[in-house]
Amino acid sequence: MSTLTRRMIAWVALSAWATLAAAADYPTKPVKIVVPYAPGGTTDVLARFLGQRLSENLSQPVVVDNRPGAAEAVGAGAVAKSPADGYTLLLVTLTTQAINPTLFPKLPFDATKELTAVGRVADVPGMIAVNPNVPAKNLAEFLSYLKANPGRNYASPGAGTPNHLATELFLKAAGVQAVHIPYKGGAPAVQDLMAGHVDFMLILAPEAMPLIASGKLRAIAMTSLQRSPMFPDLPTVSESGLKDFEMVVWYTLLVPAGTPADVTGKLNKSLNYVLNEKQTKDKLAELSIKPAGGTAEEAMAFAAKEAAKWKKVIEDANIRAE
Repeated sequence: MSTLTRRMIAWVALSAWATLAAAADYPTKPVKIVVPYAPGGTTDVLARFLGQRLSENLSQPVVVDNRPGAAEAVGAGAVAKSPADGYTLLLVTLTTQAINPTLFPKLPFDATKELTAVGRVADVPGMIAVNPNVPAKNLAEFLSYLKANPGRNYASPGAGTPNHLATELFLKAAGVQAVHIPYKGGAPAVQDLMAGHVDFMLILAPEAMPLIASGKLRAIAMTSLQRSPMFPDLPTVSESGLKDFEMVVWYTLLVPAGTPADVTGKLNKSLNYVLNEKQTKDKLAELSIKPAGGTAEEAMAFAAKEAAKWKKVIEDANIRAE
């Protein structure tokens, strides 16, 4: 064996040992969770609560870094190109793994190859909400209203967002039509809905709750299969006639591909511990958020299944990115 060969073997062994040692000691410094949205929304609120609980469990600070823009692609792209050492995490909705690969096939990174799961975090149900001037109190009345008034419109935070795609899925299932009015974000869309410039919108339950309570919006139905504990009297779309209709926005914690398995495993263990805490369950229940959890492998398989579902919705509705 040549001297050069022995040196190469020694270098590989040393590198492997260093990687294993780093994984065993992880984490030794603050961990960052990148949120691909501006502060204040559901993703940001969830990340900050999760970060606080993970920080206590990992015995290191966990900070949130907001990187909004381009339908999660700005934040996701930054994490995809980050060192695969477990110190840069990404909290995303289904957009990054299940929608963008079809809607934005020319992104400068491949989420299916450059990002991998730590685990599923939570499921957040949507709610069909209308301006109070719309003469409908339940799903049957609402569908009758849409059929009798062609050209009614609905808002979304933008073309290709989960809200947009879910509404298209709902309209197809119901056999009705409505005009899509995309906005540059959820806040202006909700403002115009409250003002009566648009008729309805599919909104995430945590964001709709205070507006429903104040009478600024009226809830028609939940888009989850089960009723929300916070809205026990509000039926689901499924039980109101569109059997098995379901749309929840799911959240996953991701890391750059190539992150050591020991590090990902430690993060997954910590994530599942936090999600099973009574404190976590009680807090998320107040927001109509259901903790998920499970293995990293289950999270990746779930994302692949969802990607096939939403690819069909995008293609059937001929949705194009703006």
